[in-house]
Amino acid sequence: MKKLKMPSAYTLLFLIIVVIAALTWVIPGGHYDTKVDKATQQEIPVAGTYEQLSTAKQTPQGLWEVLNAPINGFFDAKDIALFVLVIGGFLGVVMKTGAIDAGITRVIRKLKGREQWLIPILMVLFAIGGSTYGMAEETIAFYPILIPVLIAAGYDALTAVSIIALGAGIGCLGSTVNPFATGIASGFAGVSIGDGMGLRLIILIVTLIVTIYFVMRYAKKVKDDPSKSLISNMKADNEKHFLSQNAEEVEFTGRHKAVLSVFGLTFVVMILGVIPWAYKFNITIFEDMTNAVAKVPFIGKLLGAMMPLGDWWFGELTMLFLTSSIIIAFIYKMGESEFTSTFVDGARDLLGVALIIGISRGITVVMDAGGMTATVLHWGEGMLENMGSVLFTNISFLFYIPLSFLVPSTSGLATLSMPIMAPLADFAGVGRDLVITAYQSASGVVNLVTPTSAVIMGALAIARIPYSTYLKHVWKLVVGLSVIVMVIMSIATMMS
Repeated sequence: MKKLKMPSAYTLLFLIIVVIAALTWVIPGGHYDTKVDKATQQEIPVAGTYEQLSTAKQTPQGLWEVLNAPINGFFDAKDIALFVLVIGGFLGVVMKTGAIDAGITRVIRKLKGREQWLIPILMVLFAIGGSTYGMAEETIAFYPILIPVLIAAGYDALTAVSIIALGAGIGCLGSTVNPFATGIASGFAGVSIGDGMGLRLIILIVTLIVTIYFVMRYAKKVKDDPSKSLISNMKADNEKHFLSQNAEEVEFTGRHKAVLSVFGLTFVVMILGVIPWAYKFNITIFEDMTNAVAKVPFIGKLLGAMMPLGDWWFGELTMLFLTSSIIIAFIYKMGESEFTSTFVDGARDLLGVALIIGISRGITVVMDAGGMTATVLHWGEGMLENMGSVLFTNISFLFYIPLSFLVPSTSGLATLSMPIMAPLADFAGVGRDLVITAYQSASGVVNLVTPTSAVIMGALAIARIPYSTYLKHVWKLVVGLSVIVMVIMSIATMMS
């Protein structure tokens, strides 16, 4: 009997478009009165104003609309799609320099003989990567480096997998400015990526501390008594396999340091650019600076273009990452041909993400065109009438758990769900940023364990660890992290 295979994200999302189009023939269209939200300048539906459209005004969607939906969706989300492609080019250029690999290798070399400190230090570094730019596939390169080091120090391969996979995974769970999760979700929710950053930072810190403790406790148990390792039966075989491999020594040069400095500064500027409370502070500073250099037209114009930080959106952020890519290429003395080919290759790696955004957005296009979005919101409004804001926040988190299994792409899930969930938050009296936090936290939790994750399964393959063993290792942690996130979000909701 032929084994059933899960369809790709593209096929799954297109099938959803077909189903939604069919539903527009069954579910009546409607509309809400809208108002402009003062904080976000976005049009939002007004609770209690829903009206069902007359039969003559119903617009069920047919085959032509279905075929056009991904195209129209891509046009509708072109600013976000371009941002993703430029981010891909930026990361491609950074990875080409080898600066991140060299930096991690330098940390490992410096701590030789004090390997227990590798656990918190590396987990923090990987978490920063996950939180800022969604570090995931990039971690695969570190397993062959770290596994031999930890096995030689008396730990096991599962410890190495935990450090890398859980470190970066917790970073994604507590994304602060991750453009592929928080950024895309914020764009479709109509709020700044800086909204809710404080809460997300708290979740990141608390969950990372708990996870570091979890990994360090397991590592100590294994070192004190190797028989306590969940893969103790593979100890001799793993030592023979991994310790015969010599990790390549990577020199950490001055150029690497400069590249990492620009890399870090880019995300600092990004954070300043999107934090709403920084708007007035930064506009004052930049006005003063612009006046001071008014006699130098180019610099004055450049500062004027940057002003005001705190009010940036995808256009400015795309410009920032493109500029940083050029600066890094200049520092590393890449030729024009090498830079452009590297940038294009990096963008190509994320072309699939950009296409998923377009297809996912096509679902919303079909719903809106068929008047179905307002009707679904109306049903949600009815269910929320007797539901408190705390309950809504936690139900949102639980709702995203199974949805994250069905749509493993964080960008696709954000594009698919935010146009519906964000207005529901308005009806529930909950900030849209809380729904974004619920979405990314649930997605982060699921991606720590889901067997559909190429990153997790690839890591386990490299480390030669059965998936069932890994699941046995982390399932209690995953449940605990879910409870922690729900408690923190509940407190934040009550305080808002």
